[in-house]
Amino acid sequence: MGKQTFKLGEDWLTAGKAMQIVNNEYAVTLSRTTEQKIADSWKIVQNIVDKGHPVYGINTGFGPLCTTKISKSETNILQTNILQSHSVGVGEPIDNDIAKLMLILKAQSLAKGFSGIAIETLNRIIWHIENDATPVVPSQGSVGASGDLAPLSHLFLPLIGLGKVQYQGEIISTASLFKKTGLAPIALGPKEGLALINGTQFIAAHAVKVVVQLHAILAQADVIGAMMIEGLQGSVKPFYNELHALRPFKGNVHVAKRVKKLLKGSEIMEAHVDCEKVQDPYSIRCIPQVHGASRTAWLHLKELLEVELNSVTDNPVIINEELTISGGNFHGQPLAMALDYACLAASEIGNISDRRIYLSLEGNSPGVPKLLMNDTGINSGYMILQYTTAALASENKGLCFPSSADSIPTSLGQEDHVSMGSIGGRKALQVIGNVEKILAIELLTAAQAFEFRKPLKSGIYLEEVHNAVRERVAFASKDRVFADDIEKGIAMIKDRTILNVIDRVQAEHNISLKTKHSEEFENY
Repeated sequence: MGKQTFKLGEDWLTAGKAMQIVNNEYAVTLSRTTEQKIADSWKIVQNIVDKGHPVYGINTGFGPLCTTKISKSETNILQTNILQSHSVGVGEPIDNDIAKLMLILKAQSLAKGFSGIAIETLNRIIWHIENDATPVVPSQGSVGASGDLAPLSHLFLPLIGLGKVQYQGEIISTASLFKKTGLAPIALGPKEGLALINGTQFIAAHAVKVVVQLHAILAQADVIGAMMIEGLQGSVKPFYNELHALRPFKGNVHVAKRVKKLLKGSEIMEAHVDCEKVQDPYSIRCIPQVHGASRTAWLHLKELLEVELNSVTDNPVIINEELTISGGNFHGQPLAMALDYACLAASEIGNISDRRIYLSLEGNSPGVPKLLMNDTGINSGYMILQYTTAALASENKGLCFPSSADSIPTSLGQEDHVSMGSIGGRKALQVIGNVEKILAIELLTAAQAFEFRKPLKSGIYLEEVHNAVRERVAFASKDRVFADDIEKGIAMIKDRTILNVIDRVQAEHNISLKTKHSEEFENY
């Protein structure tokens, strides 16, 4: 059975669909209608050049050189030069899948038919997508305003025979790629270079990864938090519908219902239903409010990102024969602010997770020993694992300063306000990576606390999650090199072992954690 097809410029692109294209689950194509729109837009640009009426970036210079007229004979040279002169990125290359996302997102934008691109140029971009010949793009150099100029310039150097690509498992020069494939450089026409490098595809590609990875840690944080509630004999009452109906934020309601379902049928919870404890610390009791607020931030980014993924973000925009607009659709502010919000949302999940880890070590819950180990003194138990989560949570706090609160003028003042969304996107992924490590440690400590509740059993979900942890990490009765355990825990978070277990349990027992808000919070 062949791959499904995504029609660029016509089909609605989402973060999830973009990642499916990255993973070669979808082929990308252009319909005849789209090809005609692209051809019409290209023809308008040719007419502008023929008539000689000045239009920014077509027959004028760029940025502060916008008043410099370019002759008809030099318009093509101008477009090749812009790719070279703007390829000034530095730093380690971005991940290969982010670079491929950039190709996909740029192809989607160009296929809308408002950019004056030649169909041959767009088809070459599609070739790179379909053949996994992914350009090497440095991570630093964009301020997120005139589009992501530097990274997009590097992304498209291979079109003119320059730069490097990752192809068939190795990084090679574009010249080597051409020898292997028989391709030749493209001669860019008027407007094409500018159309390629104006846009928010570096920011948006990072935002796609943020949406996907933040969703995974949010879903896993609920499950790990529920396991910690059981290990520490927390109360289920803060998760009752009656409470959240009085303050019905969608994220809070969703989290509360999920956790309550995860705890359903638990012998551990039933065993202390009549205990004398009045209430739990905030990191247990306020899981719906804290996790829920981060869910809301995720939803905000997801909704804005979908608009961006289906928009035209280059400049100038070719509306029709009479109207060409030099505007600001390339400005990254809409995503920049949302990425900063998502970065904070991710950090807070790590922050509250660290607090639950600390609680698990105190020894204040009946039956659970201090430092999660009976024979302490000669053994330090899980004491130092919390040092690591404290360090990671603190590092995240420093990374949460909003990039979009900063601006610095560029292009001799022509570009005098910039979004810094490119930095915000990179930073958000760094924070999410740290939170994955924190959650891995909470998973280990929750599983350890959970063990002291035996022979009582949890409900069907958490019992299976605990079994999955024990398949990789044994119960600790004495000290060992816990870094090895942590690495296994991180691997479980990254490969979504917990979520896969939940899915399997739901399928086997025909049950569900879905809530009335699942459609919004579980699909992207």
